[in-house]
Amino acid sequence: MPPTQDHPSEPVVAYPSCVFPVTLKFEEVVYKVKVNSKQKGWICCNSIQSEKTILNGITGMVCPGEILAMLGPSGSGKTTLLTALGGRLSGKLSGKITYNGQPFSSSMRRRTGFVLQDDVLYPHLTVSETLIYTALLRLPSSLTKDEKVQQAQRVMAELGLGGVANTMIGGPLFRGVSGGEKKRVSIGQEMLLNPSLLLVDEPTSGLDSTTAQRIMSTLRRLAVEGGLTVVTTIHQPSSRLYHMFHKVVLISEGCPMYYGPASSALDYLSSIGYSSPIVANPADVLLDLANGISPNNSNVEKEQNEQKKMVKEELILAYDRNIATRLKTELCSVDPNTFSYLREIPNNVKREQWSTSWWEQFRVLLSRGLKERRYEAFNKLRIFQVLTVATVGGLLWWQTPPSHIQDRTSLLFFFSVFWGFYPLYNAVYTFPQERAMLIKEQSSGMYRLSSYFLARTAGDLPMELALPTAFVFIIYWMGGLKSDPATFILSLLVILYSVLVAQSLGLAVGAALMDIKQGTTMASVITLVFLAAGGYYVQQIPSFIAWFKYFSYSFYCFKLLLGIHYRADELYECSPGVMCPVMEFPAIKAVGLAHIWADVCVMALMLIGYRLVAFLVLHRLRPI
Repeated sequence: MPPTQDHPSEPVVAYPSCVFPVTLKFEEVVYKVKVNSKQKGWICCNSIQSEKTILNGITGMVCPGEILAMLGPSGSGKTTLLTALGGRLSGKLSGKITYNGQPFSSSMRRRTGFVLQDDVLYPHLTVSETLIYTALLRLPSSLTKDEKVQQAQRVMAELGLGGVANTMIGGPLFRGVSGGEKKRVSIGQEMLLNPSLLLVDEPTSGLDSTTAQRIMSTLRRLAVEGGLTVVTTIHQPSSRLYHMFHKVVLISEGCPMYYGPASSALDYLSSIGYSSPIVANPADVLLDLANGISPNNSNVEKEQNEQKKMVKEELILAYDRNIATRLKTELCSVDPNTFSYLREIPNNVKREQWSTSWWEQFRVLLSRGLKERRYEAFNKLRIFQVLTVATVGGLLWWQTPPSHIQDRTSLLFFFSVFWGFYPLYNAVYTFPQERAMLIKEQSSGMYRLSSYFLARTAGDLPMELALPTAFVFIIYWMGGLKSDPATFILSLLVILYSVLVAQSLGLAVGAALMDIKQGTTMASVITLVFLAAGGYYVQQIPSFIAWFKYFSYSFYCFKLLLGIHYRADELYECSPGVMCPVMEFPAIKAVGLAHIWADVCVMALMLIGYRLVAFLVLHRLRPI
């Protein structure tokens, strides 16, 4: 069959040997979570907190060159155990998990590849760009840029991705590479570092049998030829996939039912009275038993819950009686230090916290962000929206004469309102949209949070500043405001200043809530409150709430614009032939024209403060 996009030709490439092979042991792993349950009373519901056991004494071992598969029904605890083995599980975890006899450490984190069930990838980057940017961030600074690019190309060749190297990943709105190719890209991102331990969550979920076999064949070659230690969860493997596993752990409701060689599972079940009368896929037999369905009972529909519970209890007791003791003896007898191929990671690698410098991380992240958002940043809809509002606004305020101070001040207030809240709504989406990617990359220790934060916010500046500049150029001159170039430039700077402050608040709201719906709701509330307190609509604010306007950046923006266009001793024609001080005009009197530089400093504090809040809140998502 000729190579296609979904099934490219796969060259035979020799897999490099793992630099630091790892023997993984986990003994009596128990994990509990607190659950709030409601109990109805006479007046209201009382919340009662209890503990639920997710993992209950799971034990096993996997050596270099082996694949350990975790089988079990949905909700059995497979992904929780995999997360615990990857050092990413917080909470009440007990038991002993060792890597070459040592506990989990930062150096081990960098030697561990973790492939999530859902492929978290940037849709607008190509396969080649995705792997190259990952290589630039994760590979050590001792390698040159060309060497990192070559490493990414080698991984693409190993995974058979050369035919789709220049194809975009794709997303819900446009077609990209196939599901199997996305999974191989995710595996390739972890292979770049030549990891010692590779953890893969549901690698075949949602794939057809041929693509699933291709993925599992890749994992097996990585283990056998590369010497990796591979642990994977899998929900419903075919018979062909099952025979690729070296060891199997069967879990039901957090309890172990079987651990041992995959080829010996059916023999073990036969020895305890659960032999299958027909030739069946061993995985099907194991999963039926994990659900409490005996292979001897052909009428599955009439299986009672008590009978299912009894089957599960018998298998758990059989595990304790036949496997648990032997497994503990096996774990004690295997000393990782006795293997000649196992070497401790050098001290200089242990002390190395980051693969690259802060500036290199910032530069790569900024380049990646600009390339990923090149299609959505200057999109036609946003440009049309802003230019339309500017044109219509310019027609409404067309060449307003200086004597119409009401219209002029309303135009200045429109500036402060539109560019005080338009960037706010756009910035709210920033971090919630990248939450999954940020968690994934921070968990693998790819970069500093500060480098990501500054690169992400700096990457939005071109769009955030270009559109308001075009907006002001259009509506300022159409509206007939002061033609003095200095006044125009100062007005533009004040509006751009307000844009940055509004963006800062949006980033803080988005980071704090990490939910788009909640973020937009909060932004709507802030918009309405700041709009009312901006000093234009309500000029006689009661004294007990008058202080609230000082929290509104649109108030300061409006005040600065008034200070640029009007002086305290200036007069305007309040009625035919009568001149009045501008300070007596209600909108200007309510805001004032004094302490302009103090207002600039307050907005600077807002700009820095909101961004600092956003940065600090993002620390919640960092791995423990």
